[in-house]
Amino acid sequence: MIGKDNLLEAIAGKNRGLLASESDKLVILASIAQLEDRNPTPRPVEALDLLDGNWRLLYTTSRGILGLDRLPFAKLGQVYQCIRAREAKVYNIAEIYGLPYLESIVSVVASFEPISQRRVQVKFNRAIIGLQRLIGYKSPCDYIFEIETGKKFTALDFPLNSREQQGWLDITYLDEDLRIARGNEGSVFVLTKGLN
Repeated sequence: MIGKDNLLEAIAGKNRGLLASESDKLVILASIAQLEDRNPTPRPVEALDLLDGNWRLLYTTSRGILGLDRLPFAKLGQVYQCIRAREAKVYNIAEIYGLPYLESIVSVVASFEPISQRRVQVKFNRAIIGLQRLIGYKSPCDYIFEIETGKKFTALDFPLNSREQQGWLDITYLDEDLRIARGNEGSVFVLTKGLN
C-alpha cells in the first residue's frame, strides 16, 4: 500500500520522534492522516484478533514517552504496547539505557473499556519502575507473564488511582501489522506488530 510505505519512509530514522524536526512532523502527520482515511478496519475496537498482540512503537508525539530520553544519563530504548484484547489489558513498557548496569524499565499496566467502535477508555492500574537486572527483565512476554502471576518486583511497584489516571485512545488505523492511535492529550502513536 502506497500510503503505508509513505508513512514508514517518513518516520524512518526519526528514533520514534526524538529526531523529527518540525517539518518532519508535518510530513509525518500528513502521511498519518492519509492512511487514516484508508483504514481497512472500520470498527477496530471489535477486531480483537488484529488488535491483540505485542506492538512496538515506531513513532509518537507523546511528550511523556519522548521525555524519558531526557532523563540524566538515560536513552530511550524500545517501547512496547502489549495488548491482551480478550482480557481488556494493556502493558506499556519502555526500556531505558544509559550507564552500564543501570538499564531500566518504566512500565504501566492498564485496563481498557470500549466506548465506541474506535475509542477505548483507558484506566492505569499499576506502575513498575526499576533496574532491569533487579526486576529480572528479559523480554516483554516474560515480564508480562510475571505481572499476570502477581509477582511483586524489586522496584518502585505501586498501584495507580484509576480515577485520576485515565484517558481515552482512538484507534484510527488498524491492519495485520500496523496500528495508528490518537490519545486524549493530542498525541499520535504509530506501532508495528511484533517485538523485533
